[in-house]
Amino acid sequence: MLSKKTKYAINALIHLAKRKDEGPILISEIAENENIPQKFLELILLQLKKAAILASKKGRNGGYYLLKSPDEVNMAEVMRLIDGPIALLPCASGKYYERCEECKDEETCGIRDVFFEVRNKTVELLKKATLSEIILRENLRGE
Repeated sequence: MLSKKTKYAINALIHLAKRKDEGPILISEIAENENIPQKFLELILLQLKKAAILASKKGRNGGYYLLKSPDEVNMAEVMRLIDGPIALLPCASGKYYERCEECKDEETCGIRDVFFEVRNKTVELLKKATLSEIILRENLRGE
């Protein structure tokens, strides 16, 4: 299940992607439009800025804006940034691998094999799910 923090991050990114040609957007505007607590949103946007997904401009006409194209920002990247591993088991993780304490033989473990396959399919789908793809799906469903 997605954490609330990740869901907020995705909603904020989609908001910014939809308005990418308008310049920087105020945190207060994103928070109000997306129903996200502003203080919590500030922390999320800073995290996305440190990851070079967003940039910000201070002062008059300031705010946050996408640094990357909406085609380049995928859900696997966002989920890993905010919540860490996507895999359901640490031994099936690609980027956050840890051996399971109770494992007798990782090479022949059927549980690991199944969850490694689940992880691979999940990551494959999440990488295809870019901000552009999500907006496209919203637009198609709204017609």
